[in-house]
Amino acid sequence: MSLPYDISPLFPPTSRKEVDARGWDRPDVIFFTGDAYIDHPAFGTAVLARVLEAKGYRVAVVPQPNWQDDLRDFRKLGAPRLFFSVSSGAMDSMVNHYTANKRLRSDDAYTPEGKAGFRPDYAVNVYAGILKRLFPDVPVVIGGIEASMRRLTHYDYWQDKLLPSILVSSGADLLVYGMGEKTLVQLSERLAAGETINQIRDLPQTVYLRPATVGQETGIAIGTQSFLGEEVKTIRLHSYEICCRQKRAFAENFKYIEETSNIMSPEILIEPVGDREVVVNPFRPCITTDEMDAIYDLPYTRQPHPRYKGKRIPAYDMIKFSVCLHRGCFGGCSFCTISAHHGKFISSRSEESILKEVAHIAAMPDFKGYISDLGGPSANMYALRGVRQELCGKCRRASCLFPQPCRNLSLDMSRLTDLYRKANAVPGVKKAFIGSGIRYDMLLTPEGRFRDASAEEYFRETVCNHVSGRLKVAPEHTSDRVLRLMRKPPFQLFEHLKRHFDRLNAEGQLRQQIIPYFISGHPGCQESDMRQLQDKMRQLHFRLEQVQDFTPTPMTLSSTMFYTGLDPNTMQPVFVARDQNAKRRQRSYFFDGPPSRTGRR
Repeated sequence: MSLPYDISPLFPPTSRKEVDARGWDRPDVIFFTGDAYIDHPAFGTAVLARVLEAKGYRVAVVPQPNWQDDLRDFRKLGAPRLFFSVSSGAMDSMVNHYTANKRLRSDDAYTPEGKAGFRPDYAVNVYAGILKRLFPDVPVVIGGIEASMRRLTHYDYWQDKLLPSILVSSGADLLVYGMGEKTLVQLSERLAAGETINQIRDLPQTVYLRPATVGQETGIAIGTQSFLGEEVKTIRLHSYEICCRQKRAFAENFKYIEETSNIMSPEILIEPVGDREVVVNPFRPCITTDEMDAIYDLPYTRQPHPRYKGKRIPAYDMIKFSVCLHRGCFGGCSFCTISAHHGKFISSRSEESILKEVAHIAAMPDFKGYISDLGGPSANMYALRGVRQELCGKCRRASCLFPQPCRNLSLDMSRLTDLYRKANAVPGVKKAFIGSGIRYDMLLTPEGRFRDASAEEYFRETVCNHVSGRLKVAPEHTSDRVLRLMRKPPFQLFEHLKRHFDRLNAEGQLRQQIIPYFISGHPGCQESDMRQLQDKMRQLHFRLEQVQDFTPTPMTLSSTMFYTGLDPNTMQPVFVARDQNAKRRQRSYFFDGPPSRTGRR
């Protein structure tokens, strides 16, 4: 049977015919993903596939398999030599499918033509469960954002209850959390050398299940365990069952979970569930600049697989001409999962590697001269780190910026400013835009002055030469009480930023806008706070566009507060608008305000 597209050796195979064309009897590793396959370094599956391929492994990808028919997509490539790798894609499948009001979305940016319905709810559970039924003796390894954030007991907004580790519900053999390149390579090497998946219990950034070693009622307990030849701290958390009975126990667990995601020293988490326990091995240290360069210098085509010829994939349109500068985020926002997935310490690429990618993009035949984004999780954290790393090694703060920037944190923006200028000077580039959000609390003092000359020069360079007409920033709210719960700076700092922005626009005769992003319904936010936000926006003459009703997602401080009604750091009660009508009323203040009792505005 012929395929409706040409088989390209430039892409990992996605079908039996493509595998046969390579002359393979079978792949070593087969990836199953909820996204369309795009061979671009902005997509995790593409990165992992290319990294393993560079190590000599035969890698295939099955994108968006049909889980509702005779399961031929799951059978078509047979069993891999080493393992199946499963992820939901670039997003948690439930966030991908549902709005904050739990209404089904009508589109999916990671699917050809933006069509919805090409991945299941709880995609990791569904894919892993099918593979374990069809190939019970083949290891199934889960990862990506959906698995990472569900590695321990977590609040599921869509079922409105606590769920156990996704290892329990999926039946998978191993979970790789965070950015998993090094872990997957080491896992492949050890399986290829003859170890079984159940023997591999000492890989950093992995999670596994084992028989319970003590009873469930021990509560929080601190101990030690040997890991890679050294004694490391272990933290035994409240069990899943206790968390289901006691919201306070779930809040106490979260405090330790967040802390271990943001420290340099290795610590192991253990959480009982039933007659087993979940073991979370420590994070890896940050990958080096050379390692980052090696990942991003791999021969990505930066194109969707030929199977999608003639079809538009909206997510690809957004990132096609973007460049990632770094990983990690030390902002520690309460509602964000980045530090739990990337870690809070920054790993940056070299200037040489970045400019080489910019030049590669500039040579693409359909490039029109505009880099859509030179960024990362937060655009202006590139190459930043603690001045004295030994102090960072002792630090247990979730945020290096809240309530005030750490005195040990270098905030010199000059290296990044210089990189922006060099990117703009690459032949074929008309302008490199900054599409990622910037943290303005890194640039301004609480009084509204620039922290130093490098901060002022960075902001001037960004506003005058790298804004595509609109600078998007995220004050998130106007209530300082709510902002403290979000771990964000006071709203007055945004007003200072806007004055600097307006001054630069006037000086340069630019007609640019600053577009603020706000969240309603966050824990601690009451209707009076939203009324204040509405009044403030009218005073500033903003017509809001970038707004969102808070969606609780697994493994964030905000979601823990939403479920428990407690701040895990103080154990003090927090107001929560849990009812959907209350959430809708709050969101209405972004527009005309809530309806009166007569139904009129």
